Amino acid sequence: MVERILVVNAGSSSLKLRVLDTADAVVASADLGAVRNAADTAEVADAVAGFGRVDAVGHRIVHGGTAFRQPVRVDRAVIDRITALTDLAPLHQPKSLAALGAVSAVLPDVPAVACFDTAFHATLPPAAATYALPSQWRSRWDLRRYGFHGLSHAYAARRAAELLGRSGRGLRLVTCHLGAGASLAAVLDGRSVDTTMGFTPLEGLVMATRSGSVDPGLVLWLADHVGTPPAEVAATLEHRSGLLGLAGTADMRVILERASADDAEAILALEVYLHRLRASIAAMTAALGGLDAIVFTGGVGERSSAIRAAAADGLGYLGIELDAARNAADGDSTDREIGADDARVRTLVIEAREDLEIAREVRQVLGTAAG
Repeated sequence: MVERILVVNAGSSSLKLRVLDTADAVVASADLGAVRNAADTAEVADAVAGFGRVDAVGHRIVHGGTAFRQPVRVDRAVIDRITALTDLAPLHQPKSLAALGAVSAVLPDVPAVACFDTAFHATLPPAAATYALPSQWRSRWDLRRYGFHGLSHAYAARRAAELLGRSGRGLRLVTCHLGAGASLAAVLDGRSVDTTMGFTPLEGLVMATRSGSVDPGLVLWLADHVGTPPAEVAATLEHRSGLLGLAGTADMRVILERASADDAEAILALEVYLHRLRASIAAMTAALGGLDAIVFTGGVGERSSAIRAAAADGLGYLGIELDAARNAADGDSTDREIGADDARVRTLVIEAREDLEIAREVRQVLGTAAG
């Protein structure tokens, strides 16, 4: 029986380990640096050894490409296929694979399940998933909109249905994962039908250090007229743009403080961030044909009442209206409703719990296998 599940969440610079019991309580945890060398591997081994019994392991894998549309039990063939997708997520996939290898070395006989951030968006309809590119390009290189943060969006949508007392059927949600990385998803009947990220996690919203969507002609102009090397363009769009590029800091708390003191750069950064966010919420609503509830999750989504209020401002025509007192209760970490009582659209704040979604998928896969 699967009672204790180790959830392995490898980010670009960190590795979070959580052991969950049958009640989904965290009974052991460790936050480590990303696995880069033998010393890091030894640190992972020490942490896992201290957790006691582990019955199964769930790994967050950023990219599943078109090969993985649902979680899958890990074996050599699965590892090889995940490795082959590294070119689609060169910053994240190697860290996930390194963590998988380090944990598997300590727990070689414990079943492991790969859970993919792209899998939730595998249900995107062709109109939302397809780029207007030649069919030869699209078929040869699997050029399509994949979407990311799927584990977070899936959990937020499922939890929202619980809080609203709905089964999920017919429920129209926009889930807003706002953190260092940020994306939205349009969720209908519990399935993703649109999202803001695309072929890579660069598309869509303005983020902490990522640009979000830019005119591809701008990138071509930099290459043709300025001679900017592709690697330099990529590094700038990924690591030196977004809020950092606009205001000199990627910390939303600092930007809010500076904006309140009439700092021009901080004010512009907020205006650009919110303009893109509001427009994208409206676009997701259009994909759904209406809206029943909007969900805020992720570090900024959960902890910044100012960003939630500013995002809702100007979206009253969609039926979004917040209750100021409920919204201001940032110290309350409990999943909660912050919308006005008479608002047409309900507004929720939900804690990001990718670990719970991963544990659910592990049970699903191993339960199916056992059956």
